[in-house]
Amino acid sequence: MELEKAIQIAKERGFDLIQVTEKVSPPICKIMDYGKYLYQQKKKEKTAKQHQKGSELKGIRLGFGISEHDLEIRAKQAEKFLKKGNKIRIEMKLRGREKALGQFAKEKVNKFLEILNNLIPIKTEGELRRQPRGLTMIVSKKIKI
Repeated sequence: MELEKAIQIAKERGFDLIQVTEKVSPPICKIMDYGKYLYQQKKKEKTAKQHQKGSELKGIRLGFGISEHDLEIRAKQAEKFLKKGNKIRIEMKLRGREKALGQFAKEKVNKFLEILNNLIPIKTEGELRRQPRGLTMIVSKKIKI
């Protein structure tokens, strides 16, 4: 149908002529209310955004006096998070005299990383950082190329 005729029909019916696709020749158009069309497009974009899922940052908290077995359990939990595509923040809170024994705490975190690396290949995003209340580090799954 020619453009002028399509515009005339749309005006007679009280609607707008909306071009749906421009990639094909001749372009495809619809006769409908433009406000309603915009509303439907925004609704589609909103639902598409809701179904999109990015990676979350999950936290694993280690204690200063954590045992070997508990480290293994936390590593298995971290493995589940990594397999889902999430990143992990490893935290070790230090209280009181524990702050003076920072080297011992670093060894515990490194032991945890070693156990975790045996379960699933990991990539550290930055070094182990000392913060006022303890140590933190962010870890993600190593992507195979």
